[in-house]
Amino acid sequence: MAILQVGVDILGPFPTAPGQIKYLIVAVDYFTKWVEAELVASILAERIKRFYCKKTICHFGLPAEIIEAANKVILRGLRKRLEEAKGRWVEELPQVLWSYHTTPHSTTNETPFCLTFDTEAMIPIEIEEPSPRTALFRPGENEEELRVNLDLLQETWEIAHVREYAMKGRASKRHNIKLMPRKFECRDLLLRKITRAVESNKLTPV
Repeated sequence: MAILQVGVDILGPFPTAPGQIKYLIVAVDYFTKWVEAELVASILAERIKRFYCKKTICHFGLPAEIIEAANKVILRGLRKRLEEAKGRWVEELPQVLWSYHTTPHSTTNETPFCLTFDTEAMIPIEIEEPSPRTALFRPGENEEELRVNLDLLQETWEIAHVREYAMKGRASKRHNIKLMPRKFECRDLLLRKITRAVESNKLTPV
C-alpha cells in the first residue's frame, strides 16, 4: 500500500524514560489513519530525516505530500493514553499503537490495519480461544482468500472514502449551524479581551 499524504508531528516532552527518551515522532497517513511512531531523546534534523526514511519511505514508498501537522484528533488520543501510563509510557507505546491499528475508525468504519494491509489483523484472543478463522485455517484456502481480499481492496478504499467524506460533511454541517453570522460596519466598536501571549511550537500540548 502506497501512502499519498502523510502528516508528521512531535509529541512531548513526556516523563523522561531510560536513555533520556522523552519525545515521540509520529507520522499519520491521512486516509488509512495508519500511525508510525519512534521514541527519541532529542529533536534533531538528522533524527527526523532518519525517521522519514525508516518508518515511511522504506515501508510505504515516497508519499506524494508530507504535511507538517499530523491529524490532531489522533495525536490527542495517543497523548492521552500515553500520559495515563505515566512513567511506563515507553513500555505501553506498542500496545497503544496495536489497539489503535485494530480498532475501526469512526470516519472510515474500517481499521487502519485493514486499509493498509488488505486484511484484518489476528488478535491474541483468537489464539487463546480459537475463532472460526483459526479453527478452519487451511494454507491453500487462506492464500486464495488473501487474493480475493486484494481484488476487493479498491472497492474497500472507495467505500471508506465515501464514509469519510460523509462524516466530514455532517461535522461541517453541525459546526455551521452553531455559527451566528455577524456583520460589522466601519467605526463599529468591538470588545477585545487582553490575554497572555502563549508561545506555540511543536512541543506545545495539543
